[in-house]
Amino acid sequence: MAARSARTPRSGTARDVARSVKHSDQIAIEGGTSLTLLVLACHEEDTTGVDLASGALVRVRVDWPAEHGPDLAPFDVVETQLAAEPERDDLAQPEAVTATGLPRHLGTLHGRTVRHLLHQLAAPVEDHVLGFPGASAPYWEFKGFRPSLALIEPTKGPVLFRRIGDRTAWVRFGWGRSDNWLPVEDPQLERALDVARRDRLQGKDLASALGFKPHFLVAAISTPRDGHCYKTVRALLPRS
Repeated sequence: MAARSARTPRSGTARDVARSVKHSDQIAIEGGTSLTLLVLACHEEDTTGVDLASGALVRVRVDWPAEHGPDLAPFDVVETQLAAEPERDDLAQPEAVTATGLPRHLGTLHGRTVRHLLHQLAAPVEDHVLGFPGASAPYWEFKGFRPSLALIEPTKGPVLFRRIGDRTAWVRFGWGRSDNWLPVEDPQLERALDVARRDRLQGKDLASALGFKPHFLVAAISTPRDGHCYKTVRALLPRS
């Protein structure tokens, strides 16, 4: 793998890359395996994406160097190589695997292919986001049986806002009968509030600040912090 993530696509387009991926019934997680991913969110802890071979959600731990932080955007297509030991033993994050080197950027994908993937991955409405009530749970309660990622299609909202006290960014959204408030872990969303010079954005104002109408959100369980794992919003996404 290159020392930096290369943002020059291979010959052809991202659509050609997606079409060339050999489909599989399940994600291939073995040391040294290369995965081709459609990125949904990129964070210092991991990059969330869709494995184009299997259609499964996966979170890839990338060791970003200090001088070159996470630089991938939603709907980028990347190739990432798994480490010799992918480290699939985190019971709070059963979809997480460890990569070696940095992802290689192959292009960006939009349109019908993305719409189909997101529609297929959207979580069915449940009583609780990510399977449990509240905003967090002790790490010892996780047994590896419930997902740590969910692509959610809100039934109301979303509303992006800053809390008055600590000035942290949060998203409020309805999902079925539940009203959810989750902290944001996406610099793009925080910048949208800064650029708009607003502490609350929704509807057309939010769409204008983001440059798109948000249709999905990526909810994720964080790594343990003081013994607890927290629900977070890693990205707001358009329909495609």
